[in-house]
Amino acid sequence: MKFSFKRKNNKSFKHSFYLYGGIFIGFIVWMIFIDTHSWIIHSELNQEIDELESEKKALKQIIKKDKKIIQKLKNIDSLERFAREEYGHKKENESIFIIEINDSLTN
Repeated sequence: MKFSFKRKNNKSFKHSFYLYGGIFIGFIVWMIFIDTHSWIIHSELNQEIDELESEKKALKQIIKKDKKIIQKLKNIDSLERFAREEYGHKKENESIFIIEINDSLTN
């Protein structure tokens, strides 16, 4: 009689083990792939955050360089020079000749 009791208990244990194991595996699959707060979505968002932070650093460097240029351009002489070099501005009765030097390496 004790033998049959163990057998029923053993089946019950296996049944509950498979039931809870299946529920646990289903929960893991749900959390990794299906849920709106899934691991995959979090990893994509973390990657996007890293990209945005590196872009932020690059933009801060550009802003710092532009602030230096603005500081230099507060002087009227450097402003004229900048306008001449970058935009080809000229004074009245003045001729501008653009000389291009061909490098022997480009040929």
